[in-house]
Amino acid sequence: MTRLKVAHLVDDTTAGGVMRLLDFICTNPDMARHADHQMHVVRRGAFGLRRIPADVIVSHLSISWRNLPALVALRATHARQKIVHVEHSYTRQFTALNVPKVDRFMTLLRVAYALFDHVVAVSRDQANWMAQRNLVIHGTPSVIPPMVDLSRFAELADPVRPPRRIGAIGRLDRQKGFDLLIPAFRALPDRDLRLIFYGDGPERAALQELAGQDPRIRFVGHLSDPVLAMANVDAVAMPSRWEAYGLVAREARAAGRPVLVAPHDGLRDQVADGAVPVMPYTENGWTAALSRLVAGQVSPAPRPDIARHTRDFVTAWTTLLDRLTGADQAAEQPRAQVA
Repeated sequence: MTRLKVAHLVDDTTAGGVMRLLDFICTNPDMARHADHQMHVVRRGAFGLRRIPADVIVSHLSISWRNLPALVALRATHARQKIVHVEHSYTRQFTALNVPKVDRFMTLLRVAYALFDHVVAVSRDQANWMAQRNLVIHGTPSVIPPMVDLSRFAELADPVRPPRRIGAIGRLDRQKGFDLLIPAFRALPDRDLRLIFYGDGPERAALQELAGQDPRIRFVGHLSDPVLAMANVDAVAMPSRWEAYGLVAREARAAGRPVLVAPHDGLRDQVADGAVPVMPYTENGWTAALSRLVAGQVSPAPRPDIARHTRDFVTAWTTLLDRLTGADQAAEQPRAQVA
């Protein structure tokens, strides 16, 4: 039996969750048993995309008015192939905080999503938002949370309790809410605490200024190995203003670290799986949550069953690909009787 050929298109190769997801998809042996997954890097907004030899094309591309002609060209060039889009960016909170003309933005998403045979949401909350806004015309979005290799996170030793080193892991960007976390942390009186930032981005200088001369706050910069960052902290804080999924929270739970999250968008899914929600979303609210954390009043959720989560991820993708290509129906056809 010939394996399916699946091409994953990406136009942003910045180090982060999307690239790590694609690395997992393209290298995981269980995924490879069902299909040949290959990553294709394309220039954002490129016109005249060459025809891609694949049974299924999976878009991890950016959606914008500027990129819409390129998406139309992709559809026209591959009219006979199934094309799936995975939405890594847009959420309920993103729209509320960043989109001044909501109706126009919703029109963009409806038009763009209509170009695809299927849309994948990365969290239940994101899928619910899509449904409430009637964004997807072709059927119901699948919900397939991102997966990476969690085995090394699971091998980390249990952290110090109560936590002394709090990790803020991710791009230093307004999205992550670190400008709220710093003053909330600085209000804590304990001199032996540490707030350690792993990541880089456009807000680094502003965040360093916000940290002032507090010797407890460190900016390490980007680490190519996220396991090393997790090994050096006892707990994780995620005050994100919006988050399609929040892969760091899954990694923290796999490493046995308690994780505080703002219960927005995909982080609601993380709360259901054991992350601790912080409310209200204010400096005082986060100071209170951090106080409980460092006092030992916040326990990590049980480490997840990584093997089961990996199987669920592989099954979700293989089931979707079989359905799109008709392989599931072919498998159900009775064999002809031999006379």
